[in-house]
Amino acid sequence: MNIIAIIPSRYSSSRLPGKPLAIIGNKPMVQWVYENCKKGLDHVFVATDDQRIIDAVEEFGGKAVMTSENHSSGTDRCAEAAVNIEKKYGIKADVVINVQGDEPFFESAQIDDIKACFDNPDTQIATLVQEAKDLDQVLSQSEVKVVLNNWGEGVYFSRSPIPFLHNIAQKDWMTHHTFYRHLGIYAYRTDILKEIVKLNRSSLEIAESLEQLRWIENGFPVSCVITELDETMCIDTKEDLKKANEMVKGK
Repeated sequence: MNIIAIIPSRYSSSRLPGKPLAIIGNKPMVQWVYENCKKGLDHVFVATDDQRIIDAVEEFGGKAVMTSENHSSGTDRCAEAAVNIEKKYGIKADVVINVQGDEPFFESAQIDDIKACFDNPDTQIATLVQEAKDLDQVLSQSEVKVVLNNWGEGVYFSRSPIPFLHNIAQKDWMTHHTFYRHLGIYAYRTDILKEIVKLNRSSLEIAESLEQLRWIENGFPVSCVITELDETMCIDTKEDLKKANEMVKGK
C-alpha cells in the first residue's frame, strides 16, 4: 500500500502573510513540517498556490506541486495535489495523509498512529483524537470535540461540549465521562478522497464550520485513532512565530 503525506501550504494569510516561509531557527516553517513527515514516510509533498513556496521547497531538496488558489479547504487542495503528484512524479497514492502546514513541531509518530488505521481494509477516512485533559478544553469553542461509536468511528464532531452530561454538575463532568478532542490531521483512501470533494457543503458543516460533518452526513465513516501524543504548536500570528523561535533557541 502506497501512503503519501501532502502538506497544504497557502501563501496568503491575513494574520501572517507568507506563513509557510516564515523562518524558525534557520529554516522556513514548511521545511520543519516536511522533515518531520519524512521521518515516517518515504513520499512527502507540499501542495501550494505560490511559486515562491515551490522554489523554497525544492531548494531544501523537497518535492512540491502547484494547485489552485481557490480551494476552500486542505482536503480540496490534497485531492488536486494527488492528481498533480502522479503527473509530475509518477507516484500513485493509495492513501493520502493531510498534514497541517502550520505546525512545525509536528511529531512523526502521529503519522504512524494514523497509518496503522489503514491496516483495516474497511477504513475510508481516518483522523486522530485525544482524551481531553481538563474541563476548559471540553468547554472551549476552539477545541473540537468528538463522540465515538463502539467501532471507534466519529458519530459527531462539535465545538460544543459533547456529550452533555444531564443531571451532573459541570464541575464534575471530567470524573464521570471521558471526553475526546479532535486533532487536525486526516488521512483518506485516494478513491474516497475523490468522492468527498465532490460533495456539496452540508447543513451541519455550515452550522459548525467543520468539513468532516459533510462526510458523515453523506455516509462516509470517519475512523478515529486515540493517540497519546499532544497536538503541537500552531503558528497563526507573529507572536506564535516569536514563541517558536524561542523554543528552538532553548533546545
